[in-house]
Amino acid sequence: MFASYWGEFLSLAVVHLLAVVAPGPDFAVAVRQSVRFGRKAGIYTSLGIGAGISVHVIYTLIGVGALLHTTPWLMIAAKWLGAAYIFYLGVKFLASKPGSAAGVVTEGKPEEMKQSPRQAFVIGFMTNATNPKATLFFLAVFTTIVSAQTPLPVQLFYGAWMCLVNAAWFVLVSVAFSTAAVRQRFLSASHWFERAMGVLLIGFALRLLFMA
Repeated sequence: MFASYWGEFLSLAVVHLLAVVAPGPDFAVAVRQSVRFGRKAGIYTSLGIGAGISVHVIYTLIGVGALLHTTPWLMIAAKWLGAAYIFYLGVKFLASKPGSAAGVVTEGKPEEMKQSPRQAFVIGFMTNATNPKATLFFLAVFTTIVSAQTPLPVQLFYGAWMCLVNAAWFVLVSVAFSTAAVRQRFLSASHWFERAMGVLLIGFALRLLFMA
């Protein structure tokens, strides 16, 4: 059964990969988490981002995506709620003060600050699950690339693949930005880095609200 849908899958995989590597709220949050709290927090955040994709997959497959697509006020409400969460994170990061995000340097290496795996996972999950840009992406993908005749098991495979790719990409980002040398460089001006991430997130939120 799956052999008949390789062309469709490859088209979806390429489009999705391009969307994943394009910088957005997920990227900003993954980088911030990795720099501030270290590799472990960055990886759990990345896993949360990957898991957040499942929300979009589920509501698309059960028909909620079509309902959003045909009910403008619901789409607008979803967009405002998602943008509000991203805006909230941006304001939170922007409020960083000197010393509030600085890591401790031990033997030339920054020591990881404390954040539980659950907290890191939830931040990643909520960032992706509430992102209206992801909602619009899935509506576009499942109405243009994926045929209505594609069996549910195949569509579930597509969704699982996208979850794994998202998680894998941001794990790589987390590993890259959580190396001691990179973290040391960013933590030396930690509050400015936090504020820069905050500005990016606020910009993403405003762009989401006012995009066509």
